[in-house]
Parts: sequence; structure tokens; C-alpha cells
Amino acid sequence: MKKMVTACLLLLLFYSAAIAQNTGDKTFTNPLLPSGADPWVICKDGFYYYTNSTGGNIVIWKTKDITKLSTAPKKAVWAPPPGTAYSKDLWAPELHFINGKWYVYFAADNGDNNNHRIYVLENSSADPMEGTWEFKGKISDSTDKWAIDASVFENNGGWYMIWSGWEGDHNGQQNIYIAKMKDAITIGSERVKISSPAYQWETNGDLHDAGNPAHVSVNEGPEILKHKDKLFLIYSASGCWTDFYALGMLTASKNSDLLNPASWIKTEEPVFKQSPESSVYAPGHNSFFKSPDGREDWILYHANSNPNEGCGNKRSPRAQKFTWNKDGSPNFDMPMKDGQSLTVPSGTK
Repeated sequence: MKKMVTACLLLLLFYSAAIAQNTGDKTFTNPLLPSGADPWVICKDGFYYYTNSTGGNIVIWKTKDITKLSTAPKKAVWAPPPGTAYSKDLWAPELHFINGKWYVYFAADNGDNNNHRIYVLENSSADPMEGTWEFKGKISDSTDKWAIDASVFENNGGWYMIWSGWEGDHNGQQNIYIAKMKDAITIGSERVKISSPAYQWETNGDLHDAGNPAHVSVNEGPEILKHKDKLFLIYSASGCWTDFYALGMLTASKNSDLLNPASWIKTEEPVFKQSPESSVYAPGHNSFFKSPDGREDWILYHANSNPNEGCGNKRSPRAQKFTWNKDGSPNFDMPMKDGQSLTVPSGTK
């Protein structure tokens, strides 16, 4: 009898393993890398291309399985020459494929944060890991004010840039701006402010650094998420140096005038925030991707694993699947804890 039970157990384990293998039921855990702020990912020709802030250069990872970033090949594709206005503090690079060419948009300065502006690189290679990245210069609207966290998107045949910037020349409040693009490296309209910190959860930002104001209210890291006939602009709110860094949301119809601030409606509460019970703090500055088979929607974001870890290199990239509410809006739920077993995106091989 004992031998029969053992044999049955072995047979059950065999079939369980076979079923898991046949259904592709593989798992992963967060974080995907030990460090990496402002994670960005784009999928093209069956590969995911990933990048994040390094501070000093542009690095790209290439993989068919976004959950295996730690073992994916990576390459430093560009570094700024010393002594320029864009030599230091390279933040939030984003990789986009527009009209047959690759572009990286990033923010940089000369070591003084007051001089942060947006810059762009171009590469005509089919693979962004190959070819030559050419520096195309600064990209700015006519005001040329402080600007970071640029992202671009297409809507109804037109291209737009969104970013975080100052209204004037002094720190204290970061707003979200939008402008229409003339081409991939040129802004073709005046900037329009579509979001400012207004709710309490957007205004956590006390600083104790003598070189900064006592308080800074922040809207930054804007990203577009399209679903049916709506555009959702997901942005990061409050200071990244606080545990209250969270995601907010603006909603617009895809057929509305996107340069009209009235077209964008702000959700009154954050749509994704810290989860002390899961030991996830300051989640934010995200991007989105589809599973390899296109059936699932995923959010990629950075967060800290402990309170009071601030904006440093302890921020790490994490991925989790999200769903859609009945009204068509995204439901991100709560951040999953480190080490929790999650099923890989559907279609991952």
C-alpha cells in the first residue's frame, strides 16, 4: 500500500508539472532588478527594450521575457561629452520608434538642477542596440523653462509631447504640460498646462536640504495609456523623496482637443499608492506594456522596499498585471510585495 501511495504521488507530481509546462504557467518575483528608477519599456518585433535612469548615460536592455531583466543583455548606447549643458543628471530616458527611426528622450543638466531641460537622440537602425545614436539637441517649447520626464504619444494622426515643468524660473511646483509636435525632434505649438498639484496627496514634498525650498508640490512622470475611446494620463504626484509618492490620473476623450485643459479631467484620489502592509513605498514613475500575446495589460513602475529610502538607488523596477473597470478606466489594485510569486505575462516563452 505504501508503494502504491508513493507511486500515485509521483504520478500526480508528474502530471502537475506537465500541465504547468503546457500552459506556460511560469512565475517571477519583484523587483526585476535590484536598482533602477524611472523604468521604461517598449515592445517591437517580439523583443522588449527596457531602459531606466542611470544618471550618467543611456543603457538599453533587450529581452523576450521582461521578467528576466536581470539576465538580459544590456548595452550602454550613448554618453554625453563632459562640460556641456547636458553632461550630468540624465533622468528618465524613454525609447520610442517613430516613422522608422528610434528616439530617446531624456532630461539632463550641467550639474545644476535649475538647468534641467529635455534632449533627444536619434538612431535609424532597426535594432536600438545597434547602429549609431546621434545627439539631435534640445527639444523645447518657446518658453524654454525647466523641464523633465518627457514622453510622446500619437493620437488621431498627430504626435504630442507631455512633460513635467516649472511655470517660471524657480522651484516650488511641478506641473504637467502638453504640446503638439511638428516632428519627432521639434515641438510645434505652445505648451499648455493640464495639471497642477491640487489635492493633499499631490502636495507631500517637505525638503530639509538648505539648497531647496522648504516645500515642493509635484506632478511629474506623465505617461499615456490608451483604452477604447479614452486617453488616460497617469502621472506621479508628491515628492519622490517621500513615501507618499503615488500615481494620479487625468482622463480625456481621444476625439477631444488635447491642447484644451478642459478636456482633461483629474481623478480625485490616487490610482496607485504605497502599501505598508506589503512593504512597498513611494511607487511611481511608470510605463505600460502588453503581454507577448497581447491579451494582458501590465504596469512597470519603481518603488522602495522600506520607508524613508527617498529618491536614491534603492528604487527598483517592478511589474504587475492590471485590469479594467466597468467604466473603461484602469484598475491597478495595490502594489505586490517583494518576493511574491506572480505568473509571467501571457504568451511569454
